[in-house]
Amino acid sequence: MYPQQIIEALRHVRYPGTGKDIVESGMLEDDIRISGLKVSFSIIFDKPNDAFVKSVLRSAEQAVLTYVDANAQVKGNVSAKFRKQTAPVDDTLKYLRARNIIAVSSGKGGVGKSTVATNLAVALSQRGYRVALLDADIHGPSQPLMFGVQEARPMAVEVDGRDLIQPIEQYGVKMLSIGFFVGSEQAIVWRGAMASGGIKQLLTEALWGDLDYFLIDMPPGTSDIHLTVVQTVKLTGAIVVTTPQPVALEDARKGVDMFRNDKVGVPVLGIVENMSWFTPAELPDNKYYIFGQDGGARLAEQLGVPLLGQIPLVQSIRVGADNGEPIVLQQGHPAAKYYYDIVDKLTAHG
Repeated sequence: MYPQQIIEALRHVRYPGTGKDIVESGMLEDDIRISGLKVSFSIIFDKPNDAFVKSVLRSAEQAVLTYVDANAQVKGNVSAKFRKQTAPVDDTLKYLRARNIIAVSSGKGGVGKSTVATNLAVALSQRGYRVALLDADIHGPSQPLMFGVQEARPMAVEVDGRDLIQPIEQYGVKMLSIGFFVGSEQAIVWRGAMASGGIKQLLTEALWGDLDYFLIDMPPGTSDIHLTVVQTVKLTGAIVVTTPQPVALEDARKGVDMFRNDKVGVPVLGIVENMSWFTPAELPDNKYYIFGQDGGARLAEQLGVPLLGQIPLVQSIRVGADNGEPIVLQQGHPAAKYYYDIVDKLTAHG
């Protein structure tokens, strides 16, 4: 017996996955050994869990016995080898390159989370950073209104042979929201899987580009969308927004716990206490604690997280949000200072 006889015999063995013989397919390793009647060699497979490994090895043994020598000692001497598996290239976030990705979250609705997210994004842009904002609140998208671009419709652009969504840009902030794709009066009735899929598409199939800060306006509470975001992007951290009201604080506590959960593991950058007090324009020295006093500050202390800021209940903030002109555009406005103070704390650490 000699090696070429073995090779010719193995041309009769076909790999079921392709229908080609194992020699033509390059599956025969260059390690044929012949010692008297003893024959040994290896067959290379792509992966260890290949369903055809055993059947191909048996067929190879039988081919040697049939086409070379019926007395060959080959059974048990044919071994399987496996190609080194290279890790697949993950280009999931090829078009989203951000130094900081921050989730702006709240335990419950109605605490002003979206207003905070909008003003922080615009304030960061005003400070000269490259900023984007994703409205991840599928069932209650509000960013198109707050940016004054309700009628905008994102276009598709072709990049690397793929159709990507071109974010809308306003006030120096790139932004996307499900609100751009449905009518303003149309309810979005999606199950959790559909909502999560929609958010993942906005994250991975949009031309976000190079960013310093990517803010995600999360839906209130804890949901599938939160898990989808955490699993899709590596969050730098989360900001939790609450009012000083006890019922809001309980939900904020749960929100902080969610991010700190071992399965989530996202740092909580701090708590923003919104609607902390009300000061009438005609009585600028008076503070009325409509929702309670310092509840967010106490919660931050209890949980060992920073208190990023306390923002009063100011009519001009509400008017700016409703008119699509965030208050931070008026940098000299007293109410804008609260947001810029928070931005300065965030950017102090890069």
